[in-house]
Amino acid sequence: MQGTYYALTLGNTLAASFIWGINTLFLLDAGLTNFEAFSANAFFTAGMLIFEIPTGVVADTLGRRASYLLGTLTLAVTTVMYWMLWVWQSPFWAWAIVSVLLGLGFTFFSGAVDAWLVDALQATRYEGSLETVFGRAQIVGGVAMLSGSVLGGVLAQMTNLGVPFLVRGAILLAMFVVAGLLMRDLGFTPDRSEGPLQATRTVFRASVRYGLGNPPVRWLMLASPFIAGVGIYVFYALQPYLLELWGDDQAYTVAGLAAALVSGASIVGGLLAPWVRRLFRRRTSTLLLSAVVSVLVLIGLGLVQNFWFAVFLVALWGVASAIDDPVHRAYLNDMIPSKQRATVLSFDSLMGSGGGVVFQPALGRVADVGGYGASLVWSGVISAAAIPFVLLSRGQRPPADTAREVTAESPA
Repeated sequence: MQGTYYALTLGNTLAASFIWGINTLFLLDAGLTNFEAFSANAFFTAGMLIFEIPTGVVADTLGRRASYLLGTLTLAVTTVMYWMLWVWQSPFWAWAIVSVLLGLGFTFFSGAVDAWLVDALQATRYEGSLETVFGRAQIVGGVAMLSGSVLGGVLAQMTNLGVPFLVRGAILLAMFVVAGLLMRDLGFTPDRSEGPLQATRTVFRASVRYGLGNPPVRWLMLASPFIAGVGIYVFYALQPYLLELWGDDQAYTVAGLAAALVSGASIVGGLLAPWVRRLFRRRTSTLLLSAVVSVLVLIGLGLVQNFWFAVFLVALWGVASAIDDPVHRAYLNDMIPSKQRATVLSFDSLMGSGGGVVFQPALGRVADVGGYGASLVWSGVISAAAIPFVLLSRGQRPPADTAREVTAESPA
């Protein structure tokens, strides 16, 4: 079961990362401005914002496996559509529509795979910590991201910016077959007693109760727009920013370095997360450390002019983010009942997407007017707003903050 989870993580991340290193350059090459390129990304996150709850309901009523399979097919089709828009040099409105559909594809994944894993761990009486499993997944994902981002950049350098998108579509189709053969819902029985609309209302009310209605979960969710929303912008802005510092806007392999650095940092962060967790009695201590380091690094990254020092700071930002992720997921999972787990996790992702919708075009405009460095400084300032919310969650003193093992059932 853990092996299947790691296989899905490997395939998903490999497929996604083939275009991560060159996505912004791909959009700019299609004739979009910085504002339009990051607005297209904002429409992608808007799609995630719109569809998070409906697709979370799919996972909680039809099953986690069904949700994953639908997501794989949707992403494969929309990835090829993105390539077609690039070929046709399509207008911005077309990019906006397809970006929303790409967001739909990702929402079938968000929440569903983690919920599938945690339910299966409980069903098989796993007695270890969630940080260990999520940390290993972080390592697997980091290896896949490192491979995919570097190969995507090299492939674009050897061919053109469109080929990595076609490779991504092919990998997604392969993952559809793998998931169909290996993935089974364990420890969870889909509830199909209600129609789609009634099920949406029922699950949404329960999600609000166990999400925004639960103070420690609510405060953690309210931190997500400032962490995840800004993080999306930073990740894609690093591609042209490093090229700018390097001095060659056609060096696509260098652009892939940005994604490769973050992926390598993910491996390091995945290895360090359980160790850092042991240094602190409370999970929120790790989350606060990561948040503070990220703020300082982003401000510093926007001020430097030396390429290699910027590379060092990118790696440091990636490690801080990678340490945060498994601890954040473990903390949140331990506070959510199984029946609503996929939807509440999707709700958390929705909050992050909401931040991306607001901050990406705004920071893209800052980059157009003042340069990428200025936009990264503002990214650090905005992400600092997450710190008070983590402190408020910590102040509720939930049992999950000090939990060390997978609980039999999350508290209601």
